[in-house]
Amino acid sequence: MCGRFILVQKLEKLESRYNATAVEGIDYSPSFNISPGKSSLIIPGDAPEKIMPAIFGLTPFWAKKSMYLFNARAEGDRNKENDPKFKGAKDIINKPAFRKPIRSQRCLVPADAFIEGTTKNGLSEQYLVFLKNKQRPFSFAGLYDDWINPQTGETLRSFSIITATANELMQKIPHHRSPVILTPYQEKKWLSSRTALTDITDMLYPFDANLMDAYPISDKVKSPQNDEASLIEAVGSNLNPDNEIDIKDSLKKQGFGRNNRHF
Repeated sequence: MCGRFILVQKLEKLESRYNATAVEGIDYSPSFNISPGKSSLIIPGDAPEKIMPAIFGLTPFWAKKSMYLFNARAEGDRNKENDPKFKGAKDIINKPAFRKPIRSQRCLVPADAFIEGTTKNGLSEQYLVFLKNKQRPFSFAGLYDDWINPQTGETLRSFSIITATANELMQKIPHHRSPVILTPYQEKKWLSSRTALTDITDMLYPFDANLMDAYPISDKVKSPQNDEASLIEAVGSNLNPDNEIDIKDSLKKQGFGRNNRHF
């Protein structure tokens, strides 16, 4: 699963990174603990020139009440044992909540890092996971939908992050899933309505573990109400320390400077 992530970039940098403009009146604040039900930012396929808010946790358009489906399994109902060597079909295309979004409602979900707990202990034993190549923000492969609240008539846009089998780094945590992270080259193809469905499902694989790292962080992140820079301070050693990076200086430039070690 991928149920927590962080996004602390300034809006201006996001606009530059994605060559997109934030929608007028956008209410955005950097967050170190984005959890299901909270608002974050997406770049949707129906308006790739726009950065807009959406709720983390997709509610299908046909739902009678909000559902907060924050992850979408690439394999759908296949590979229930989460075998990392699974090579079967990407059955997400047949799941009721996702079969329409995977075809026509794809989005990019910007993030600086994500938080993952062990399969056994969840967020009681958690790690901050990030990319080594200083690519911040990177993009999760996302799906979105628009749901009309039957009680208020309000239209709410929400999104899910697609997950695939665990790569080698996630297995070290150990965790049984990996969020799908797109390369910059894949981003345009992911958003394009012209991309064939087979090409879309071909992107649904875990990111190269050699380009990622992770370290343990405090269990204070368990509470969605906690949202400060101290949440991402390392409390142990990196899992994949080759070419280990430290972006403390870049965080300082963004106004989040502390003397403690960050990713």
